[in-house]
Amino acid sequence: MQQEVVEAEGHLIDSHLMERIFDTVVEYNGRFEVEQFEIGRTNADNSRLRLKIEAETAADMEQILGQLLDLGCTPADSGQAELAAVERDCCAPEDFYSTTNHKTLVRLKGEWMEVEDQRMDAMIVVADNVSGKRAACRRLRDLRQGDKVVVGMRGIRVVPEPKERDRSAFAFMSNGISSERQVETAIRQTAALMRQCREHGQKIVVVGGPVIVHTGGVQGLSKLIQGGWVQALLAGNALGVHDIEASLLGTSLGVRQSDGRLEEHGHRNHMRAINAIYHAGGIAKAVESGRLKSGVMYECVKAGVPIVLAGSLRDDGPLPDTITDMNRAQDAYAEQLRGAGLVLCLGSMLHSIATGNMLPSWVKIVCVDINPAVATKVSDRGTGQAVGVVTDVGLFLDLLARNLEQSV
Repeated sequence: MQQEVVEAEGHLIDSHLMERIFDTVVEYNGRFEVEQFEIGRTNADNSRLRLKIEAETAADMEQILGQLLDLGCTPADSGQAELAAVERDCCAPEDFYSTTNHKTLVRLKGEWMEVEDQRMDAMIVVADNVSGKRAACRRLRDLRQGDKVVVGMRGIRVVPEPKERDRSAFAFMSNGISSERQVETAIRQTAALMRQCREHGQKIVVVGGPVIVHTGGVQGLSKLIQGGWVQALLAGNALGVHDIEASLLGTSLGVRQSDGRLEEHGHRNHMRAINAIYHAGGIAKAVESGRLKSGVMYECVKAGVPIVLAGSLRDDGPLPDTITDMNRAQDAYAEQLRGAGLVLCLGSMLHSIATGNMLPSWVKIVCVDINPAVATKVSDRGTGQAVGVVTDVGLFLDLLARNLEQSV
């Protein structure tokens, strides 16, 4: 019989971590005994749990510990983090530790060290710098021969994000995804989050799809950019193309925005828009020359807001500004997400999921889409902090811009 003692600390009850810990032990063929439990006496106090676990085999115990680690449980006798050297570029040791998006610490020389650049599905590389050792998340493709990677599960501590206890201001952050949520309520609370980010000097990043243009959300998003509420725009080629098409030709996917009727030969308008930007030498030069005079791309260039357009296999053109190398596009997204406090995902499932995978769990995500399945997919793929607002993206942006204008 294998035995281990694990400890956990945090808001274990109202974050439902306690029941998940118990269920996990039983699910993976183990038994538990609570040796000690101290409940926090106030809403600010943490609770503490000490749990003895038994399993029939070492393999069962290893599986249980691996699952409990992600829930914030650390072996009482954790020891030091074990390191192994990378033998070839892009090849991690077989028993590498794969990170979650939660705050993580590793124990080195008797001290707990916080891991930098936290993200899910990465390795932890420990290296020396001027001030001593540092630990940081690194993707598999970025590993280099000689890197020291954390292996196994000893000397690792994961700290899951607690459930919000401020029920009045941000209660909707824990309400999941519902098409019955009042849009006006979600707008007020999203606006409150944006003001909070501004007060704390954090970035607000928008991840957008072409539906922003199709639903008439360009004006609302433009107002947010003009008001300084957006510090980066991450999208695919399609948002750029259709935004520019609407600005230059008054159509979106060949449909006139003025009356919703199909423009004659409108199917070629998006290609005409791409061609115009190539003639200008890029989006920024099209703005500088006066060729592009309105729209989301125009407002970003005028306000100095970085734009990252990530290409895909289905793109027409694409625009000269679109990054067609997947790895470079991921790097560009990740760079703009540094320092983010809030990410607004607006009508783009694939880019929203990709962005969520790059973020630590303490960065809040508001995912807006008319299809509730989109927000569900974002959350199910590990981005548990994502909150879904099921509504028309254009309506959401219009109401959000009005709310923030009133607060200025």
